Amino acid sequence: MTAPETSAANSNDPGENAEADFGFRRVRAGDKAGLVKDVFDSVAGRYDLMNDLMSGGIHRLWKAALIDRLNPRPGGTFLDVAGGTGDIAQRILRRAGPTARVILSDVNEAMLSQGRDRAINANILDGIDYVAGDAEQLPIASGCVDAYTIAFGLRNVTRIEAAMREARRVLRPGGRFFCLEFSHVAPQFLVRAYDIYSFNVLPALGQIVAGDRESYQYLVESIQRFPPQAELAELMRAAGLEHVRWRDFTFGIAALHSGWRL
Repeated sequence: MTAPETSAANSNDPGENAEADFGFRRVRAGDKAGLVKDVFDSVAGRYDLMNDLMSGGIHRLWKAALIDRLNPRPGGTFLDVAGGTGDIAQRILRRAGPTARVILSDVNEAMLSQGRDRAINANILDGIDYVAGDAEQLPIASGCVDAYTIAFGLRNVTRIEAAMREARRVLRPGGRFFCLEFSHVAPQFLVRAYDIYSFNVLPALGQIVAGDRESYQYLVESIQRFPPQAELAELMRAAGLEHVRWRDFTFGIAALHSGWRL
């Protein structure tokens, strides 16, 4: 699984008493961003290795399917939010070519640094702009991007609804929204086995490889708290996105949601 909230966990109440989910814990909404930052500060250096170990490499197939569905064209402007180590941004640029512009946004500076370093190592010196920004308050002009992607990051925002309203705001009319995220396993006979794997194997891997069991425990719990597929689709519609649909991957372990700003 890739490391980087039920809808109730993402309250629209801006007051100081509003709460949010941090894994299975309830915390002050204003505290969640700092707690998430601590998680990704801790895991940034081993993030990509852990993704491969936890998913058996299958996250690469899910990301390839996202890029196929996006089908980025030359000359387009693409925003990848919670872009972390730059995997999606680099895939978009390679597909769309040097005339495209990709904006990689992440609230966590440690992850952005990993993304810059990985791009340099891949000899990608132009075409990607790195922007430190919160998904709920993007430092991006309205109506300026052709497509918005967020892969394995929406779970970590404090208010999902606010993040999706921001997505619609920055999209041009006719622009597309894509969210690739861990979701809810559909076949009931797999649920128990998946839970055993998630709650036992993944935190143990985090301890062995990254020396951080607690962060990976949070990441597992955040998957459980994330809205199911149909509920997330309704949140997208409520944010003003249209023609909303989703596609399950690997029995619903992950899902790709898409919508349009019309």
